[in-house]
Parts: sequence; C-alpha cells; structure tokens
Amino acid sequence: MLTVTSTIPTITDLPPPPPDRQGWPWTIATPPAPALLDDGRPWPRITIVTPSYQQAQYLEEAIRSVLLQGYPNLEYIVMDGGSRDGSVAIIERYAPWLSYWQSQRDGGQSAALADGFARATGEILAWINSDDRLQPGALQRVGRFFAKRPGLAFASGDVNFIDADGRVTARIFALPPNGKLTAQLGVHRWPQQGCFWRRSVYEHVGGVDRSLRFCMDRDLFIRLSIAGPSRRIPGPPLGDFRLHEEAKTATLQAVWQREHALLRRRYGQSLAPHDYARLRILWWLWQKHASLRQRLYRHFGFEC
Repeated sequence: MLTVTSTIPTITDLPPPPPDRQGWPWTIATPPAPALLDDGRPWPRITIVTPSYQQAQYLEEAIRSVLLQGYPNLEYIVMDGGSRDGSVAIIERYAPWLSYWQSQRDGGQSAALADGFARATGEILAWINSDDRLQPGALQRVGRFFAKRPGLAFASGDVNFIDADGRVTARIFALPPNGKLTAQLGVHRWPQQGCFWRRSVYEHVGGVDRSLRFCMDRDLFIRLSIAGPSRRIPGPPLGDFRLHEEAKTATLQAVWQREHALLRRRYGQSLAPHDYARLRILWWLWQKHASLRQRLYRHFGFEC
C-alpha cells in the first residue's frame, strides 16, 4: 500500500508510450486548463477511481487518459486487486502522478470502488475502469458544468463504444437521468463512463453497494439521481466503453440477470398492467430526446 503526491503532468513528463501507439492518450494530450475558472473561482476538485484486476493490456491507456486531461485540481486513485499480469509494474511507472494506489486482494470491483471513494477528497467523483478511457477534455467540461450548478447531484454524458484496439464502433447518446423511470422499468441510458456526481450526495445515499458484482453502477445512479437534481452534460462523448471478449459485459450475463431482477424489486413498485404500459410509453417518448440528437449529429454533425 503506497501513497504519493499527485501532480498534473504534461505528456513529456509521463513515461514514453510504446513505439506502436499513437494519438490520444499516447502522443496527444489535452491542453492544460487555465489556473482558475472564467469567474475567478478555483476548479472543483475531481476524484477519479480506477478499479483494476488483470487488465495490463488496457491499464496504461486508462491511466494516461485520466492524467492527460490537463485538469488543475485532479485526485487520481488506482485500486488494483493484486494483479499478477504486469499491472503493478505499469502502476509503479505512473505512481508519481497518482494520489494513492494499492495492489492487494480485495472483495472485487465494488469493494475496490467503495474503498477508493472512501479515500476521496474531491467534490466531484467518478470511476473509469481499467479497460475504458476518458475522452480528451472531459474533466474540464465536467468541472465547468458542476461549477455552474452548485446544487447538481448527478450528471451523465455521451460515451463511445470502442473495440479491443481502441477504435470507435458506435456512440451512446445519453438521456437526461430519470431515476424513477429506471427504478420502475429497469432501463436507462446513462453510460457509466460518462457519469459524475457530487461527493456529498454520494455519502448521503450510502455509496457503492459492495454486494453487487455487475449492476453496482445502476444501483448507485438510481439513488443519486433520485436524491437531487440530475442533468445530461451536453456535447461530444466524455468517455469510451471498451467491448472485448474478457469484459464483464461479455462474461457475466447470468449475474446481470439476477442483479437486474434484484434492483427491480429493490426500487420498483408493483404496478397494474395498464400503469406499466403507460410507463413504457413514457420511456418511449423519453428516448425521443436521444433519437433527435442522434439524427442531428449524423446528418449535420451538430452537437447538443
């Protein structure tokens, strides 16, 4: 278990990338943000936690995508579950720019997240899995968005799907969060890689449920979005969701089904068939927001 002092690096400060890697976040970095916000206030402190286990193939890319945000007030915590695939060597190379890291056996991803957030001092929290990554400039957009909305509890933005090699394959057009619809129907469009929330609200709702293996994000986001004002962050994707053969999305479908049913029981209410049908219609109408944005972007390149 090690703690180190965090600094915001430039691309020349970090270890050089492998010779076959180009572009973001290998040879391209986000330009550094001004020291203060436009109104003279300091940037809100953002804490990012990365849970990691046996993901050396992708881990370095995830770490660099966080460190190269050019964000003036970043706290970055990496929680590794005792990997034996070279992950620790990667983390050690980037340790001078991490606020805290550890590599030891834990209780799984949810426990790693809960323990990481317990160490957080940021006003705004989020996590990026070790096989995902942030998009350039994401944290500067998030910091400005929350700074302008001091009462905001939870926010979600668009996310790309990427393949194992980092190529963009599709885009998730996020919907404005609606915790009550998600609680009743078990459906949502708030991709975890684009979600951020205020630490005070996170602590108020009880944090990550350590007992969940797959749906810990939806469980947390339902509670956060019901606890206070929630918004969609406009503009291009904030992060990238990597789909590959070893990803949980591909390997834990039975766990997902059990936890999906659990959350429906935990947060939903018993509905008469006609009430359920009305909610499905409302969800269909709610999705029109994302469908319109998708058409505007595909036909005109318009971001909103």
